Amino acid sequence: MPDISSNPLAPTRFRLHLENARARNPLFHLTPDAWRIAAGRHAALAAQVEVSIGWDGDILDSALQEADGLLAGPIDRARIAAAPRLKWLHTTGAGVDHLAPMDWLPAHVVVTNSSGIHADKAEDYVSMALLMLHTRMPRMIASQQAGAWEPEHTYSIAGRNAVIVGFGDVGQAAGRGAARLGLKVLAVTRSGKPGGASAMAAEMVAVADLDALLPRADYLVIATPLTPETRNLIDARRLGLLPRGAGLINIGRAPVVDYPALAAALANGALCGAMLDVFETEPLPAAAPWWNTPNLIVTPHVSCDAPDYIHRVFDAWFGNFGRWLAGTALANQVSRGAGY
Repeated sequence: MPDISSNPLAPTRFRLHLENARARNPLFHLTPDAWRIAAGRHAALAAQVEVSIGWDGDILDSALQEADGLLAGPIDRARIAAAPRLKWLHTTGAGVDHLAPMDWLPAHVVVTNSSGIHADKAEDYVSMALLMLHTRMPRMIASQQAGAWEPEHTYSIAGRNAVIVGFGDVGQAAGRGAARLGLKVLAVTRSGKPGGASAMAAEMVAVADLDALLPRADYLVIATPLTPETRNLIDARRLGLLPRGAGLINIGRAPVVDYPALAAALANGALCGAMLDVFETEPLPAAAPWWNTPNLIVTPHVSCDAPDYIHRVFDAWFGNFGRWLAGTALANQVSRGAGY
């Protein structure tokens, strides 16, 4: 990563461009009103910023001629790569798989993401999902729709094992959601080395040891970014290592899990249920098979996003802008090599 502390601020105000796509959920729109409100919260910093706001590339070429920074949801690689003054790209989301591989981006451009703004919602969602799977709610919903009185009786969820793959901000939030229900948290990380969040996890192992951990999983929670190493990480073979009756929750990225193999395991009763919040194509088409997969609950990518989402993004950006002005390292810098 380049050392941004050596980047001097231009004598004029920092030029920031906000880029939007109208087709995206309005929750993620960087609107003039949202900027005005955020600028009011960070008045001293906002006074040093000159902002432009574009939609679907309408002013992108002209804005990037002068932009020092870009805060964007949609990414136009060719036009961004050609920006003559661009020093900093911030994404509205936490995942940056849509940027990979980052060899298209000039090496001097630092990349940051919005990691950390999702934790409270992720914690709530995972707690809810664990309880729904544990009480066999997918099966009872199907019984309700069929008009069938079919009771499901289960013991308390406390003391069960939650294996969480990926233990960054979202994974740690998932761990807190599991721990507050009394589950034992078993974390899987790239290295398996204890870090600042290791106290939350009863055990922490490397991805290389995942196979040994899966047979102990009552619930498997996917919270890892999508990288070449994590794509199809939970394949049919690994799904087969889970104990019969286990459940799966995915709040990370869809391609981490073999969804057709998961559907088969749900249909034949090998797994008790699953909750999927992420899909390769979103919105999920009406003809997609997942709507009618037995023992599966589909949620429309809501696990980590609150109604004030874009205000959280702006707060994260302003926090980093203060660091930029101070010449200190930015938070949430993305490693081009690691892909997150």
